[in-house]
Amino acid sequence: MDSSTHTMLAVTWFGLIGLMLVFYVVTDGFDLGVGILSLLRKRREDHDVMVQTIGHVWDANETWLVVLGGALFGAFPPAYALLLQDLYLPVMLLIGGLIMRGAAIEFRHSVSHGPTWDKVFGIGSLIAAIAQGVILGKVITGLIPGDMSGVFVAVSAIGVVAGYSLLGSTYLVKKTVGSIEQWSRRLALLSAFVTVAAAVVLTAATWFFSEVGHDRWTQHGVFHVLIALGLASALAFAYIMGSLYLGSVRGPFRASVALFVLSFAGLAVSLFPDFVPGKLGIVEAASDTPTLVFMLIGIGMVFPVMIGYNLYQYYIFRGKVVGQAHAGE
Repeated sequence: MDSSTHTMLAVTWFGLIGLMLVFYVVTDGFDLGVGILSLLRKRREDHDVMVQTIGHVWDANETWLVVLGGALFGAFPPAYALLLQDLYLPVMLLIGGLIMRGAAIEFRHSVSHGPTWDKVFGIGSLIAAIAQGVILGKVITGLIPGDMSGVFVAVSAIGVVAGYSLLGSTYLVKKTVGSIEQWSRRLALLSAFVTVAAAVVLTAATWFFSEVGHDRWTQHGVFHVLIALGLASALAFAYIMGSLYLGSVRGPFRASVALFVLSFAGLAVSLFPDFVPGKLGIVEAASDTPTLVFMLIGIGMVFPVMIGYNLYQYYIFRGKVVGQAHAGE
């Protein structure tokens, strides 16, 4: 096969990995958001309701992270090696946070240590979210050290925590009733503002302080695409605000998902054709053509099963979760 075929396969796999990342961030994002928000509630009855909203779906949501890691290793081994070498600590913190959260969900039913495991559940979720924010910030800055990069990474971590809190709070609006639902609506407003503020700061920093990002954005046609995505994101933000104000149950979560998808589309446009900005290109990082073809056949069989199972479980466990005495009313 010629080089054009290899390039097409490399770009295809870049898109597939981006799609896996979107599926993971959206599905496990609201899980982590619910965990983070549980740190702000004191009643065990409220914790029971919050955990119950994700109890049947959280483990399947994390499957996307496993597939993402395997796809990155197989399709882009040089990128996998570069990223894991520079991101070893935040990746280990991410895994540790996910282990804490999984263990806490199982052990929180302990009679004597239940409240302690509830705290572990929230702290593990927070650690995992911060770690993902650090990873995102470091990748966007091209793994370059320095004070400015450190500030960029810190804002990225804040943005991811706020974004996951937005997904979690709007998911709770959809899944709960009573005081938790009303409390979640208030937190969704705050989380949305912090998320958008962090995104604006990161966008401005990329334009003014990142030579690679600035050069990419000034290429022909790229800036217009980013402007369109920015306007669509503004509409999604406005829809979140309006639907929360009007008392919509499903609208805020759907608009929050749309905001995340649009943000990741902007990230993909900004990175392309690099895998790590300024360091490693997509084509250079890709495996050989036979490997990419073989993996494409495999993912073609796995993808429909994973998506179908996810949709099926959300359909089966749809509807509101009502706790004891309406969760604190």
